[in-house]
Amino acid sequence: MPTFTADDGVPIAYELWERDSALPLVLLHHGFAADGRVDWEAPGTVDTLTAAGRRVATIDARGHGRSGKPRDPARYGEARMSRDVRALADLLGEPAYDLAGYSMGAVVALLTAAHDRRVRRLVVGGVGAAVVELGGVDTRVLGPHTLRDALRADDPAAVTHPAAAAFRAFVDAVGGDRAALAAQAAAVHDRPIPLDAVTAPALVLAGDRDELAARPEVLAGAIPGARLRLVPGDHGGALRDPAFVKELVAFLNG
Repeated sequence: MPTFTADDGVPIAYELWERDSALPLVLLHHGFAADGRVDWEAPGTVDTLTAAGRRVATIDARGHGRSGKPRDPARYGEARMSRDVRALADLLGEPAYDLAGYSMGAVVALLTAAHDRRVRRLVVGGVGAAVVELGGVDTRVLGPHTLRDALRADDPAAVTHPAAAAFRAFVDAVGGDRAALAAQAAAVHDRPIPLDAVTAPALVLAGDRDELAARPEVLAGAIPGARLRLVPGDHGGALRDPAFVKELVAFLNG
């Protein structure tokens, strides 16, 4: 898997599926504790996009997948990850690209689209009103300190918070680096995002039972001209429901 070196020295892994296409590259950013394979390849999103004639790239965020895993929270945060996304677009020489992100990756995508006019179309999934009200993922459902402590616990059975226990189980299942992920949890974005600066046509996709994407209509209303679509599922399931990829591809190819 190819990598590039970010401006602070962290190696960032990505994967690229080339196709002859008149449309721009689709760049996909995963959620917390996942990576490009878990969130985008395994559910079939990459295959569906390439079958629809699109060039596709996935990126493994720092601390995740096959990218570098520093332990210092100062090396993390969605704003830092957004710089990595723009660096990848620079590396690939993309004059324009479509961008989709899920959960943590949706916050990264919004920060990117607010600053990078190369983003032609934008899809954000797994987030809702908290982006407007808190500046990022919904820490009212799962606070960063609770998540950090769950990741640091020696015994996963000691984690009693239901959402924290679910994330800890997921991290253990995918072999995530708990120390690196705890550093990201400590650096979660919590400042206003200039959503009114997003000029790309945008689609907000949320699971109809996703507590971490509550009131997605608030987010859609804060992004100029954004559309909202609900798909079946909770936070983990919505991304893997066939309706999610159907809506994503239809919007990006529309």
